[in-house]
Amino acid sequence: MWLLQAVAGLGRGGDAYTLWNLLNPVRHADTPANVARYRVEPYVVAADVYGVPPHAGRGGWTWYTGSAAWLYRAAVETLLGLDRRGDTLGFDPRIPAAWPGYEVAYRFGTASYVCRVENPDRVESGVARVELDGEPCDGPRVKLRDDGRTHAVRVVMGLPAAGSAPG
Repeated sequence: MWLLQAVAGLGRGGDAYTLWNLLNPVRHADTPANVARYRVEPYVVAADVYGVPPHAGRGGWTWYTGSAAWLYRAAVETLLGLDRRGDTLGFDPRIPAAWPGYEVAYRFGTASYVCRVENPDRVESGVARVELDGEPCDGPRVKLRDDGRTHAVRVVMGLPAAGSAPG
């Protein structure tokens, strides 16, 4: 996970996503042959995946690891770039350039935030602008309000416009 986060930190979203797919437990059991080799639950992160015969590819130490939390953080915080700090939500996606974007629904108390991330220039990182309910934000963070409403967040990836806060 730390390698994935480091690669993403360099702005290499495509390489970070490739590492994510190597670590994702579902990928270890996506064919009958892989299920027979992996031999543990595909919905649990294994602390070990053995590399030496006769057990090469077999998972071990499931349900006893903090690795699941790191896998979750790598997906949500590192790749999708969501970062909650107090009553703000920030965006710093690190995704493959081929992704046109994605959408995340986020709840804050009684409020809902529908966050649409667009990647028109097919970049792997960087935020050009963020809008909350159609209004531009001063940077890559939006103020969260527990107001029972549904809010629209638009994040456009790319280089920040001259004179704007960096993404």
